[in-house]
Amino acid sequence: MTLVKDISVPVDDQVTLNVRHRPGVVPPAFLLLHGIDSNARMWDEVAGRLAAEGHPVYAVDQRGHGASDAPEHGYDNATAAADVAAVARALGLSGVVLGGHSWGALVSLRLTAREPGLVSAIALIEGGWAHAAAVCDSWEQFSGLLSMSEFDLAGATLDAVRDFQRAVYPDWSQSAIEASLHSLRVSPDGSLTPRLTTERRASILRSIWDDPPAQWFPSIGVPALLMPAVPKPTRRWEVMFERIRACVEPAAAALPRAEVREYLDSDHDLHAQHPGRVAGDLLWLAAQAGRTEGADDRRVT
Repeated sequence: MTLVKDISVPVDDQVTLNVRHRPGVVPPAFLLLHGIDSNARMWDEVAGRLAAEGHPVYAVDQRGHGASDAPEHGYDNATAAADVAAVARALGLSGVVLGGHSWGALVSLRLTAREPGLVSAIALIEGGWAHAAAVCDSWEQFSGLLSMSEFDLAGATLDAVRDFQRAVYPDWSQSAIEASLHSLRVSPDGSLTPRLTTERRASILRSIWDDPPAQWFPSIGVPALLMPAVPKPTRRWEVMFERIRACVEPAAAALPRAEVREYLDSDHDLHAQHPGRVAGDLLWLAAQAGRTEGADDRRVT
């Protein structure tokens, strides 16, 4: 089993982020970013597979998430990207394969555009191609939709949340279920609260609304892999999913070296549901990072 080490990395005078690191000697390194309300441990099964191939892997707990500091300020895309850039500088990273899930994909786009020497390839996993305004008709609808909790924590126990997660995600491993619980804070009396507060979550959501991903596409010159989930049809979410899916191919066309790989009948957390396939796609992307720019070989699989 690959050794996992948690590293504390200061990103400014007041904020330190936690980074889960697996060592390796085979370039490139992988730098992995989670989504909103998530944490770096959600990457553990993917990271373990990447490290087993000899690659160093770094998964970041973004501020206010996981084991990282939770200051009162800095809950926006620009600060998140600056935080990750500071982590990369502190750890001496360059030419990484950058994988971002959901909100992490938006942060990854901004980071790649602003720090081109840092990134050799980028994976946009369930995010990074659709502007929120293309999915929802108003800010109020967007903030309300993404602020809904799947589970009412009032009076809940950790065991109850664990059972709920098992019921909702029957194809997740026990490791993935346990990783998801690290997004909760357990008080001495046993009560549970999200690590990301409502106010800080709203700040991130507003930043997502104000930050259309297409503005970054012209500055992305490295190979890109778009990895959308195609969920089973449900009447409640059908319109939203179709709007999201309609944005994938235009985004791929706007990126100079992009491929799309769809995950059929899958949910949002692809790295938890399909860690082997996600790791395989990331390893494929790492191989593309070493290729010279050439013929357009985009395809959907």
